[in-house]
Amino acid sequence: MPPDEKGSTLMVPRPVKLREALASFEDLYSPRIVERVNDYDVRIAHVAGEHVWHVHDHTDEFFLVLEGTFDVSLRESDGSVRTVSLHEGEIFVVPKGTEHKPASSGGSILMFEPSGTSTTGDRHLGEIPSHVEATTRHEMFGENG
Repeated sequence: MPPDEKGSTLMVPRPVKLREALASFEDLYSPRIVERVNDYDVRIAHVAGEHVWHVHDHTDEFFLVLEGTFDVSLRESDGSVRTVSLHEGEIFVVPKGTEHKPASSGGSILMFEPSGTSTTGDRHLGEIPSHVEATTRHEMFGENG
């Protein structure tokens, strides 16, 4: 691939088959970057069980349920908790600064968030479960697609 004006390798646009991409790994809560849009990552992940309570201080977090169900518990300003239950084809955006905890009985999701966003937020409560990967980058197709 030819380098661009900054010396980075240019990516050749190609369609991404999400079902095939999801079939290529089994790890839970270990998002893979399947594409980039400007300074944002498009990530996919298998989900099952509980994630960890966490906060993204500087960015919203977008979820699209591809398969199964996905719950997002939100801690309200008064300390109460409400849970949003999502099904296949539904989207939800967690506003920045909102403490939240994803959970699922099983499925897969697509996330859209700024590159470098940590999967466990800027702050999180408690230990990170062994089935949750704390990462800011997990390439699906290698460094440059």
